[in-house]
Amino acid sequence: MKFGPHSRTHTQHAFTAFNPLVPEGLVLHSRRNMLKASLAGLAGLSVPGLLKASDQLQLAGKSSLPKKSIILLWMTGGPSHIDTWDPKPDRPIQNRGPFGVTQTSVPGITITDMLPKQAAMMDRFTLIRSVDPKMSSHQPNQVMQTSNLLATPRTNRKGDRYPAMASIVAKHHGANHPGMPPYVSFMKHDSHIAWGGYLGKQYDPFIANEAADLPVYDMVGNDTGKTSGGKMFQFAPGLSFDRMKNRRDLMLQFDQMRSGIDQAGSMQAIDSYSRRAYDMVLGQRVQDAFDLNKESPETRDRYGKHLWCQQALLARRLVEAGSSFVTLDLSYHTASGTWDNHGDNIPPYGGIKNGLGPLLPLFDHLLTTLVSDLEERSILDDVLVIAMGEFGRSPISGTQGSTDGRNHWPVVMSMCLAGGGMNHGQVIGASEHDGSEIKHRPVRPGDLAATIYRYMGVPLDTHYIDDKGRPIFAVENGEPIHELF
Repeated sequence: MKFGPHSRTHTQHAFTAFNPLVPEGLVLHSRRNMLKASLAGLAGLSVPGLLKASDQLQLAGKSSLPKKSIILLWMTGGPSHIDTWDPKPDRPIQNRGPFGVTQTSVPGITITDMLPKQAAMMDRFTLIRSVDPKMSSHQPNQVMQTSNLLATPRTNRKGDRYPAMASIVAKHHGANHPGMPPYVSFMKHDSHIAWGGYLGKQYDPFIANEAADLPVYDMVGNDTGKTSGGKMFQFAPGLSFDRMKNRRDLMLQFDQMRSGIDQAGSMQAIDSYSRRAYDMVLGQRVQDAFDLNKESPETRDRYGKHLWCQQALLARRLVEAGSSFVTLDLSYHTASGTWDNHGDNIPPYGGIKNGLGPLLPLFDHLLTTLVSDLEERSILDDVLVIAMGEFGRSPISGTQGSTDGRNHWPVVMSMCLAGGGMNHGQVIGASEHDGSEIKHRPVRPGDLAATIYRYMGVPLDTHYIDDKGRPIFAVENGEPIHELF
């Protein structure tokens, strides 16, 4: 079964608010209802819908929301907690794995010796070693990105309808600048991220793969020598800026003619938001944010030429420009993800040593470079960096005929946070001595969601409506992680 944006059945859209199928007064069928139904068919105009939502937030008195943002480093496939942030050095090799450990800059905190740069900066980070990933699976990877335990499309046919936490932020916080998309994602495959779901397509992420000129990697992590070209903002042959403007002007003339039959101003609203959508596409703010040539050679060299590092640099540029939630899908492979280290000897998965081993120095550089850059630009307190995957991995290695591969382990996992003006230089929670279960201070997906929403100024009692008209709370069984505040 394919799980992608084109396979989803969206029951809401950018013009749901026009209620095209709702009769008005004593009239069951009218020219106005027909007009509204026609507008509902324009649901593909998601950018105007977002602009309208932004204005509604301001009318509701929420224009003073904090200009905060989040960068999610999604370690697609499920990284091993034991071989990263929760090492067990005194255990037998089948449990502790092939890597050593290192002391960090915070006394008493040790992590794998494969992350030396992070170890030197541990005062900027918080490790959570007691995350409960119950029900979480992958391809699609939904539970940890939505915080809803029912977001399991493999077993729940409506599992992909639960909106991403990023989509909730997009709706209730919006972008920090009206010319920027609020939720942006770099995506290797559409099953690796969460979508707008019940909120509607207008809260799906802006997929940024073709918006910047980036290196192209094959599914086993080799640089092909090609680049993506950054074609998204390039006009088709024969279509110039002036011609695009002429098309907009012509559309506005038709809209003005049609607005004569719309006495309540719905048509004028479409005119306004469509004009602003054109301005977003034709304007320079979004294009500049994706233009890596605007960065100095020194900064680009500092991040490095690897695809993921270039995307991390773009994430920093995007939050600076006004996006509020940016997700990086850190995977080469379109299937379950590069961090799915079963040990099946299929590149690039491998086991822990051959599969996870090459990823960790790269991730160490990406993570610490991003955090250091944000700090040097004096915006780290306004950007929360989160690194995590779907679940941990089994405490006993040697799966699938390998020496050190580990299976899925939706029992306990670790995650890492930095920035956001929060308390850092700490470890929250603990797993058992062998990393098999949570020992104390469980942190649930709902707790993560509550933390994100509190940070972004989203009310914790926020809810959305499912396809049967029932309210679903954005935070279920969760509260903000108090140690961070």
